[in-house]
Amino acid sequence: MEEMNFLNGPCQVVPATEEITTDRYGYVKLRIPKTGTAVETVEPISIPGLLTTTAEKNPDNIAYIYKNLEGKPVEVTYKEYLQKIRDCAKAFIHLGLEPRHGVAIIGFNSPEWIISNMATIFAGGISTGIYATNSPEACLHCAQLSKANVIVVEDEKQYEKIEQIREKLPLLKAVVQYSGTPKNSDVLTWDKLMEIGAKQDDTLLDNALKRIAINQCCTLIFTSGTVGNPKAVMLSHDNLVFDSRSIFERINIGPKEVLVSYLPFSHVAAQIIDMYVATTAAATLYFADKDALKGSLLKTLQEARPTKFIAVPRVWEKIQEKMLHIGSQSGFLKKSIASWAKAHALEYHLKKIQGETSSSWGYSIASSLILSKVKQALGLDRCDLFVSAAAPISMDVKKYFLSLDIPLMDAFGMSESSGAHCLGIPSAFNLDTVGGPIPGVKTKIVANAEEDQGEICMYGRHVFMGYLDEPEKTKETLDSEGWLHSGDLGRQDDKGFLYITGRLKELLITAGGENVPPVPIEHMVQSQLPNISYAMLIGDKKKFLSLLIALKTEVDPSTGAPTAVLTPAVQNWLKSLGCPATTIDEVLNAGPDQKLLDAIQEGINKVNEKATSNAQKIQKFKLLPSDFSVATGELGPTMKLKRRIVIEKYKHLVDSMYS
Repeated sequence: MEEMNFLNGPCQVVPATEEITTDRYGYVKLRIPKTGTAVETVEPISIPGLLTTTAEKNPDNIAYIYKNLEGKPVEVTYKEYLQKIRDCAKAFIHLGLEPRHGVAIIGFNSPEWIISNMATIFAGGISTGIYATNSPEACLHCAQLSKANVIVVEDEKQYEKIEQIREKLPLLKAVVQYSGTPKNSDVLTWDKLMEIGAKQDDTLLDNALKRIAINQCCTLIFTSGTVGNPKAVMLSHDNLVFDSRSIFERINIGPKEVLVSYLPFSHVAAQIIDMYVATTAAATLYFADKDALKGSLLKTLQEARPTKFIAVPRVWEKIQEKMLHIGSQSGFLKKSIASWAKAHALEYHLKKIQGETSSSWGYSIASSLILSKVKQALGLDRCDLFVSAAAPISMDVKKYFLSLDIPLMDAFGMSESSGAHCLGIPSAFNLDTVGGPIPGVKTKIVANAEEDQGEICMYGRHVFMGYLDEPEKTKETLDSEGWLHSGDLGRQDDKGFLYITGRLKELLITAGGENVPPVPIEHMVQSQLPNISYAMLIGDKKKFLSLLIALKTEVDPSTGAPTAVLTPAVQNWLKSLGCPATTIDEVLNAGPDQKLLDAIQEGINKVNEKATSNAQKIQKFKLLPSDFSVATGELGPTMKLKRRIVIEKYKHLVDSMYS
């Protein structure tokens, strides 16, 4: 379709007959039902339209806060933010960014990241986030598929990856480095980029904005596929704006809100919350430093004091570990008071979930005098919404935080649904579900007649356009009616609450044909054995189930990789068993002490007692020589377990259990 015929952007909708496309130049029909809630029929708007409107209505609101080289906070208003985006967009166009071609961005969250992202979209390009942990080969795939004309890198370390593949990128016209001084004279500094943009006339940008349509691709999110290269999820302006508006309506977020940015921007969860929900609400984004997931997040939380906070399960688990360790160092009186307060808070919240709304003097005192200080120490004293997203979280972790007066709301979605599809809120949640659907979306469960669970399918304006240049894989995920097949198993109750019961791809099918969902069993093991960092279930096409077990170890703050040093809690546990050790090497070198093996087996036996069949009982286990981490490859960027990688890495241990 000729773009020159449609010059009423950036908030135009170009006529289209299909809801699905895999063509970067394609347009899609908006999935707007004839009837529905207000959010479904609200006037569509583009990302430039959304951001410009927010900046014009709230010019002096603080868009984001970052720390300069001296470590001092710097505030940037929405008016200033919009101007920076426009200058950056003009620079990209001047450097040769073509319509529907990519600007690839690789690095930790920063103002430069979001400005580059928004500027690409303003200029009519396709923003392409690349995970900072990607190899040069993975970067090459992303840059080639997006047809990147510009690549923005954080520092010299990230540029070295691009340098290795630059000759294979004939469409690449410029590389920009936003941190440190580039060693290569061909690499532009961020200041130089912005200087170039500020000198350009607005005409080129205004003309680019006129060609933009709401129903065209503006962003690629790369999935972390288990086989082959990751697929590029094509998201339109309407996908992202609709999802952000629906979340905005669901959680009642406002212009005085403060959010902390630390989850990687190359992941859809961070983009939809930190960029688009924040912009919709005219809220403030507070940038964490790059070591956030290596241990500095708590310091940022104490400084920013966010009003809403989203974390992946592993972050909540790390906070729990820290709190339990601090609690173990307390004296008898402090422990007794803390236990009393936590018991009252847990009882109150469990009753509230059941519909009992009356408070008690015990909870009131515990909340105001004791647990409020815990929240203050965590930097969460202003927070009224706590969310866990991106992976399943165990019931025990949820209950622990309930006892701290911190109810964790689950969120469910995927890259292909622009982020959120379901989200719990304090007025409507329980411990078993991932909440109810956000406004304006539809859910159906595809199940056999005799089953009460099936594959979760989604429909709405948040459902993606297709996988770029991959029509066959798109057909595997989007059916002919436009329903997105999630690959997750679940059920929905009469109140609309969605329950996740497993994952089709993670489902283990034993040699005897038994279907076993691994996550619930793994969570039960971790509940029985709290000093275990990960328990990964093995058993696909095997005669019986087994476990790979990682003990909790300290993390190297400079690399994020696990060290051999066991955490203090694990050391104390081993000492109590009569087999003291300070490192995982000491545990394994002479062969694990029988007393430790017996303690682990005892925990497994308790889990096996709850098994629904003999096929779901764990028969063997092996201790691993290292904990899991993003840096060492067992976890994805949002700390989701990469099962295939773990099995390949420890194939010899797996084989030894089945030989």
